[in-house]
Amino acid sequence: MSNIFLVGTHWGDEGKGKIVDVLSDRADACIRFQGGHNAGHTLVINGVTTILHLIPSGILRDNCKSIIGNGVVVSLSALNQEIESLKKSGIKIDTKLFISKNCHIILPTHVALDVAREQALAEKSIGTTGRGIGPTYEDKVSRRGIRLVDFESNIFESKSSDLMSYHNFILDKYYHQNKIDIEKAVNEMRVEYEKVKDLVSDTTHLVNELSSNSNCIFEGAQGTMLDVDHGTYPYVTSSNTTLAGLLSGSGLNVSNLDYSLGIVKAYTTRVGHGPFPSELNNEIGRNIAKWGGEKGATTGRDRRCGWLDCKILKESVELNRINGLALTKLDVLDNLDKIKICIDYGDINYQTMSTPNVKYIEMNGWESPTVGINNFNDLPLNAKKYIEKIEEICETKIAIISTGPDRRQVISRDDIFAK
Repeated sequence: MSNIFLVGTHWGDEGKGKIVDVLSDRADACIRFQGGHNAGHTLVINGVTTILHLIPSGILRDNCKSIIGNGVVVSLSALNQEIESLKKSGIKIDTKLFISKNCHIILPTHVALDVAREQALAEKSIGTTGRGIGPTYEDKVSRRGIRLVDFESNIFESKSSDLMSYHNFILDKYYHQNKIDIEKAVNEMRVEYEKVKDLVSDTTHLVNELSSNSNCIFEGAQGTMLDVDHGTYPYVTSSNTTLAGLLSGSGLNVSNLDYSLGIVKAYTTRVGHGPFPSELNNEIGRNIAKWGGEKGATTGRDRRCGWLDCKILKESVELNRINGLALTKLDVLDNLDKIKICIDYGDINYQTMSTPNVKYIEMNGWESPTVGINNFNDLPLNAKKYIEKIEEICETKIAIISTGPDRRQVISRDDIFAK
């Protein structure tokens, strides 16, 4: 049996949702361990697109349990909307979805604070999704957060009211924004909780039981460079997106982890503000964005596009103990006659966001369609050279290659579950 950790190698949007879906065909469980509904994982099955925000991508498989681990922050309204959408599509939920009782919940005041802060910062903002993720993690670290288990206590109303009163004070006195109606918010959260309470349990024991006896996939949100400790701080998310976050956010016994799979896009993208050394502010960048459909699955914001950053890729391999890579969106580069790979640059200047000494390798493009190819030997010669050059630079094998959005459009070069 094998337990596989999937992690984005850059700033998220690498295509983790599709790779999880492909691998979940042989998995007994898929576990999400951090982030909230600020993440968006897009899956295309028989031409039908499904976007998941909180629920693990394995939910689309009938025999795969889906677990939302303790490291995830949960918007009850967003969770219920996602559940209802899946049910309308004929997806079974009740016997497959498990939610940790220790998940912290996102309060309406968390959302209001998130939006107010971004507005106050204006041009100096971080570029958050405004979904209340950061303020919820702040209260978690400050030991005043509200967890799902608190709904079963007789002090939920008073505890959540006290916290929202504190938030309202900040909203009113500091940000000069409207207060949230606390009584209404508490009542609405109670109604939303009642819809999912039968799915809430102590998932830590379940995670370790499953990981000891079956194939499990651990699915991160965002990417390595958005990790609050190891990313491009302060332009990061509020949780640990890396290997350390997997352990704390799921309760997995580290000895049960067998394989780390890094998900890397054939080019690099970023949503929101922050440094991006290999960014292409030209027609090539705009074309890549158009060909790749580069809009955020959660926010709809345009993604910034650039050449593949292999300096970051090498750092991600080391930080996450990556054993193999899954290369996605190779087909997006089919039309280019020349393709560059970023291999190094000087220190990032966080005041100007500049990196003065960006170094590239230039390679010939393949100018031939790769969409839907399922065998590595059938790829154009220059596409194979591009893949092999990435492997050489980061000293890691590319085990999976995605050649289109559908779960069938994939090249598997290794049996990861056999590792």
